[in-house]
Amino acid sequence: MPILPSVLLLLHLLAATFWVGGMAIMHFAVRPAAVEMLEPPKRLGFMVGALSRFFVGVSVSIVVLLASGLWMVMLAGGFGRVHWSVHAMFGIGLLMMALFLHIRFAPYPRLRRAVAASEWPLAAAQLGSIRKLVAVNLGLGVLVFVVAVLGRAM
Repeated sequence: MPILPSVLLLLHLLAATFWVGGMAIMHFAVRPAAVEMLEPPKRLGFMVGALSRFFVGVSVSIVVLLASGLWMVMLAGGFGRVHWSVHAMFGIGLLMMALFLHIRFAPYPRLRRAVAASEWPLAAAQLGSIRKLVAVNLGLGVLVFVVAVLGRAM
């Protein structure tokens, strides 16, 4: 058996795990701990730094997911030859990418500007918007894992 499909699948799974797992950690651990431990100015600045680093990893993950996923589809003979679950994962993944791009280029820059200007209520509102969008994306990411594992059985 050729190793390429296995390597592509491994890269795909690692990228998806980083992105979805990272959202879970940020949503359920990092942000709540920051709320508990840090005053708003420090918390908001901390979250800007944490998100900045995380967004670099997500950007790399998106490139890896697209490249490995499309390559695996090509190896399978194209979209016309793959299971419906692959179509579902691809569609949900594109939606997740669009939400990420919105977060990255709309509320996140507003959050950074508000923190730089010490406009704490505005910064908190932007972080709240990001938190809600990340919760949606996290739910979609979990759905992709469900489709990946259970979709084949349907």
